[in-house]
Amino acid sequence: MKNFAILGVAGYIAPRHLMAIKDTGNNLLASLDKNDSVGILDSYFPNSNFFVEFERFDRHIEKLKRQENIQLDYVSVCTPNYLHDSHIRMALRRGADAICEKPLVLNPWNLDALEAIESESENRINAILQLRLHPSVIALKQKVQAQNNKAKYEIDLTYITSRGKWYDISWKGDESKSGGIVTNIGIHFFDMLTWIFGNVQESEVHLREHDKASGYLELENARVRWFLSIDSNSLPKEIKEKGQRTYRSITVEGEEIEFSQGFTDLHTKTYEEVLKGNGFSLKDARPSIETVYNIRNINIISKGIKHPYLSNLEV
Repeated sequence: MKNFAILGVAGYIAPRHLMAIKDTGNNLLASLDKNDSVGILDSYFPNSNFFVEFERFDRHIEKLKRQENIQLDYVSVCTPNYLHDSHIRMALRRGADAICEKPLVLNPWNLDALEAIESESENRINAILQLRLHPSVIALKQKVQAQNNKAKYEIDLTYITSRGKWYDISWKGDESKSGGIVTNIGIHFFDMLTWIFGNVQESEVHLREHDKASGYLELENARVRWFLSIDSNSLPKEIKEKGQRTYRSITVEGEEIEFSQGFTDLHTKTYEEVLKGNGFSLKDARPSIETVYNIRNINIISKGIKHPYLSNLEV
């Protein structure tokens, strides 16, 4: 049984980490969040010590080691994106491995610093890149490798996940803290695509607004038109008529990749691999972090290989 702590336990993604810690048979020593709506702990670790101040949390971890010889093994980082870098460093200073939600950091040079810190440490930084463990994604990667096509695959990525007015008020609506919607909702998909089809050779951005973005990526083995949105008005008519607020589609050569199932236990699978020493590394996370950083910062162009949804917006 390993000892865990979790930062950001009141957040949206934290329950998946709590479930993963419990399902892998481990113990949650302590948890932290500035918000105290954490009744979810009762379902997993009711005896976990909870803190709303980082200083008291940090002191508690140190006291456990000094007074009771209880060592912290892992820190799960579920805090807002801009705090990940600092909280990963805290984990390593405490002699623990870090398991961090996407994105590990917002800027590529932050990865360089973490690589240096990790190399000086006896501990490891593990990224949550759970789509790599999705059965459909694994099957697609195996299919692509088996086909060994010389021509590049034609891919359309469309992901619309409606968000209410709260979004812009929260830290997620502040691009300096979140990296914007391309980072918030797109980075896992870009990681998946570069993992399967190779590194980015060319990138275009045709639309970049606070609630939607679109562009084109040329990968080593694929040409990708992508569209991301948190605006419910972007939803296809048939999805709206069903009362649904999310639409996810990835087509490869016109064939839809099935993604409707298989998401619920991907964090548990990730933790199982981490505990076996097979977690995703800083090197694994780098391509997608560089991709979304470039998308945030390159110039928007009016011409190019555009996603079909843009024609509706330009009418």
